[in-house]
Amino acid sequence: MAFEQKFKQQQSQIQKLAMTPELQQSIKMLQYNIEDLQQFINDKVMENPLIETVDDNQIIQAGESQYKVSLTTDGDNDYMNSVSSDEAQSLLDYLLDQIYLTMRQTPLRKVVLYLVDYVEQTGYFSANLDDLAEESGIPPIMLLDALTLIQRLDPPGVGARNLQENIMLQIDLDSSAPELAYVVIKDNFDDFVDRKWQHIAREYGVNISDIQEISDFVRTLSPNPGAGFGTPRIGKIYPDLVLKNINDELALFKVRGAQPEIVFQQKYFDDMSKGNDPEVTKYLADKKREYEWLVNGLRQRGDTILKVGQYILKYQAAFFADKTKPIKPLLLREVAAALDVHESTISRTVNDKYIETESGVYELKSFFGQVANKNKKNAEALSSKAIMLTMQELIDAEDKMKPLSDQKIVLQLMKQNIDISRRTVAKYRENLNVPSSSARKRYKD
Repeated sequence: MAFEQKFKQQQSQIQKLAMTPELQQSIKMLQYNIEDLQQFINDKVMENPLIETVDDNQIIQAGESQYKVSLTTDGDNDYMNSVSSDEAQSLLDYLLDQIYLTMRQTPLRKVVLYLVDYVEQTGYFSANLDDLAEESGIPPIMLLDALTLIQRLDPPGVGARNLQENIMLQIDLDSSAPELAYVVIKDNFDDFVDRKWQHIAREYGVNISDIQEISDFVRTLSPNPGAGFGTPRIGKIYPDLVLKNINDELALFKVRGAQPEIVFQQKYFDDMSKGNDPEVTKYLADKKREYEWLVNGLRQRGDTILKVGQYILKYQAAFFADKTKPIKPLLLREVAAALDVHESTISRTVNDKYIETESGVYELKSFFGQVANKNKKNAEALSSKAIMLTMQELIDAEDKMKPLSDQKIVLQLMKQNIDISRRTVAKYRENLNVPSSSARKRYKD
């Protein structure tokens, strides 16, 4: 009896593993994003005269969600507008626009145009003026004048030859800068970076809190004046799901029209079926079956994305209601177990699929994280994002006169059953753009 039961189980497993063409197609369709899926369907339409696509940009109610809402939709709601990320203007183009708009056609402008090619995407000037003078025959003073004109352009700090000059340029252009900021950075930069603030304070006859104020201001400046320029085109993001807050209740919808829809050309099928040609009959039967596979695959794809979205909505309800709340740790296998599907199915579902909310667009996989605990058996496995949020809360609440060292953060996390190494804490702290404890230390007047 036991043998028979085991045989049936093995037979069942073999049947499940059989990759039929329909199953292979469904897997492909699930892993495609909207653009890839549209191309896939377009190819199928070209191959199958019985299939036609439908252009429909209306939104439909997604059905049950954790927060059930009755909503009557109308044509005013159009969520098929893609979230576009236009190609950012390059820094060079931005500088050239300013040069042509603000500088007269003079010999000096020609030198400016010559030098601007040496401004890197970071915003820094990469060449040596003495070398350029020797190579070009342009007088060094003229080169320096031209560089000075570049350094007066936007963004502040552009054309700087090093970090110190970058900071000085930004201070010089900012009327809100502390009184001694420029001279301290100009004459005491190394001591300032090394936090020898007592020495600087004594030299200028001020309190150490005045130097602290300069440090606070400098931290608001950009170390890379070219940041934000020349970003490669990310493309367009087409959300699969839409989350709306209606009367203080969250409602999840799937976007109809984002996922392509197809219809069967019944009239063409009927006309072609009137003949008695066996080859035509077989051809039509194959193409009709292909249409049915596509319809089922599209439906399964939409249903799976919706179910996963509903689970995420239920699990991350606090975050969706208040974006200041942390994202709770969530693993692919947890969702797979809850929905009774394989973990790989969830992985395909959340990759390159997006949910649009009133505060922005999120990739579904952004709500998942890797286990960071040493103890992998811990049922409360934490994602790296959740740990970093916990660290940020600890640092925000620390005594600024006695900031927490990385080791003390490790001990604080252990009290919350988060067991990670000091090296991991240092890595996460850097990811949070939080300086070391010595750099965070504050001074009283």
